[in-house]
Amino acid sequence: MAMNETLQQELIKDLLVESHEGLERLDRELLTLEQGQGGSDSMNNIFRVIHTLKGTAGCLGLGRIEHTAHAGENLLSLLRDGKLHITSEMINALLSLSDALRGMLRTLEANGNDGDADHSALLARLDELQKVPAPTTAIAPPVLAEKESFGLFSDDQPEAAPVVASVDLVASPVPAPPAGLPTSVAVAAQSAAPESVSKSSVADNAIRVDISQLDKVMNLVGELVLARNQIVANTTQFDLAALMTASQRLNIITTELQESVMKTRMQPIGNVWGKFPRIVRDVSHELNKKVRLIMEGQSTELDRTIIEAIKDPLTHIVRNSIDHGIESPAKRLLAGKAEEGLLSLRAYHEGGQVNIEIMDDGGGINLDRVKAKAISQNLISAEQASRLTEREALNLIFLPGLSTADKITNVSGRGVGMDVVKTNIEKIGGSIDLQTQPGQGTTLKIKIPLTLAIIPALIVTSGGDRYAIPQVSLLELVRLEGAQARKGIEQLYGAPVYRLRGQLLPLAYLNQQFKVTSGTSKAGAQAQDDVINIIVLQADGRHFGLVVDEINDTEEIVVKPLGKQLKGLTCFAGATIMGDGRVALILDVVGLAQHANVVSETRDRAVADDKSRSQHNADDHQTLLLFSIGKDRRMAIPLSLAARLEEFATSRIERTGAQQVVQYRGQILPLIHVADHVAGHVIPHDSSDTLQVVVCTEQGRSYGLIVSQINDIVDEAVTITRTAAARGILGSAVVQDRVTDLLDVPGIIRAADASCYQTAG
Repeated sequence: MAMNETLQQELIKDLLVESHEGLERLDRELLTLEQGQGGSDSMNNIFRVIHTLKGTAGCLGLGRIEHTAHAGENLLSLLRDGKLHITSEMINALLSLSDALRGMLRTLEANGNDGDADHSALLARLDELQKVPAPTTAIAPPVLAEKESFGLFSDDQPEAAPVVASVDLVASPVPAPPAGLPTSVAVAAQSAAPESVSKSSVADNAIRVDISQLDKVMNLVGELVLARNQIVANTTQFDLAALMTASQRLNIITTELQESVMKTRMQPIGNVWGKFPRIVRDVSHELNKKVRLIMEGQSTELDRTIIEAIKDPLTHIVRNSIDHGIESPAKRLLAGKAEEGLLSLRAYHEGGQVNIEIMDDGGGINLDRVKAKAISQNLISAEQASRLTEREALNLIFLPGLSTADKITNVSGRGVGMDVVKTNIEKIGGSIDLQTQPGQGTTLKIKIPLTLAIIPALIVTSGGDRYAIPQVSLLELVRLEGAQARKGIEQLYGAPVYRLRGQLLPLAYLNQQFKVTSGTSKAGAQAQDDVINIIVLQADGRHFGLVVDEINDTEEIVVKPLGKQLKGLTCFAGATIMGDGRVALILDVVGLAQHANVVSETRDRAVADDKSRSQHNADDHQTLLLFSIGKDRRMAIPLSLAARLEEFATSRIERTGAQQVVQYRGQILPLIHVADHVAGHVIPHDSSDTLQVVVCTEQGRSYGLIVSQINDIVDEAVTITRTAAARGILGSAVVQDRVTDLLDVPGIIRAADASCYQTAG
């Protein structure tokens, strides 16, 4: 008997996972049919979902689910056989059926039974629709030829299908229910809230992984066991050479295993976006608006924990864009726009992060109205509102409790929304930026990390303790020595700042924030030391410098959650265990910046005022990246030409023909030894284990320039002295009191690329 109960629970779990996926597919196919597309395949897919659900529920003794699904199956059977034509009334009823089945499935998961909700009105409606032999409001016949271009809703979409899918979701009048039927049934689909179409926890915990990926993980686990056995054997015999070899092998296997396991967790963002067509349809119908949804980049992959974290914020933004952003058809026509509004979602990878853009072509944000609402709701004073910059006024949108809606509706008006969106995005290490143009629309840009489980981080020491700073927030490192350290820190309105390339950078001292004493100096006295380490960070779209005692190294860390004693501290985002077994806290850059008050609006205005006064001093300056080739030859390039500064292990270098390359950010990066392409005596390449590389771009292609040492970034007024024609050199200048050659970056790239192709040819 116990075995039967266990089997029953397993079968119910399978039913929940499969049914939630099937009902999402059903919604997509119904929307496809509503637009006059899809064809017989869509109808067959819809019928198959309901038929399978009915049959499985019957086998498990779930009579209410079976009975409800059977009523829908009867209607779908007539539609599939061509005895009826699909109408808007039928679409609405079938979407209501989908919602009703979801509700019973959630009840089944929570209580172990399919509940006692009354769906008699829905069943009567489905039965009534079967009795209309020739409806006059039939939707246009499906166009089978359009299936591939409408690949967003196709489960068997070929790989060559277009990346961008355009879905026209146009609100149509809601049909009146037949006499005697409660009105809350022809409108149930239109007013469905996001919660009504969300997945259950069982479905959330299920993930589909390609079997080949699992085979690869299993093979790596086997290699890991072999490496472990070698290490254990060599620790007892203490063969140092063999132990080092086994350790290196263990390092390689662990890296490959980490990458493979991470791939099993990566899911396309389309898993979240799949429900948006239904949400856009329902909300636009409810508000009597016409909206066209375009989605691009559905295949962009993120860790599933990130996907779960952004699901609700994105849903709120989409609903908000339709409610507050896109105008009614009448207002759009008066403004000279098409009556159909545009809502665009775009996702793409950039700089190790995922960028998500949500754009609407609505009326934009009325900043005067936002300020007036904030004043009326006692969130700011009238005097404060009068001094706000445009950016500050726009950021009022993110204040808790602010709502610009005139009345409370199913969609908005309760003052709970954008503040929660911002908080949830920042919790996962992301950032959100808002841009608007009156009369033209609003764009929300979200940047989020690929994963939260394992992240690259900079390890620093301050007050004798180690901390990890997520590399996604890191911009650059600045080291001040000697006179620079003693005189480089200025005071502005009582706060320390550093003038970095003509711009004032507000500073926060980590020791002061945590009220600890440095191992070499008293807290707050770092400016008197001979060395000051500044980490330039980005928080909430603004820059600040964090002063620490020591900068150690960068490494990948495993993120562990904080205990309940530390969860309330906004300066920390988690913890990690270092190689020596000690714990290091992970800094929350946004929380730390807010705690230190270095990104406040007052500070921004003060910096802006001082910046305008000192702008003339920076106009004649150039920002240069200094590096050396060989032991004593100094060179420079404009910093604007350098996309990134990287350090590659020589073991990563590969060859294609005669060209050295390295795999970099999913691409093949050609490497160019600067010493081979400049005039002068031939300088032997360094024999170190790592390469210093400046990544530059020419004609849309990236190249890695190998140098001996990256020295500094300086902002100086330089006068270029033209020399006689010299290969790879534009001229010379005195920088930091030393003669420095200015590298001809386009010239050496063209020379290297041409010689490469000649060799290959």
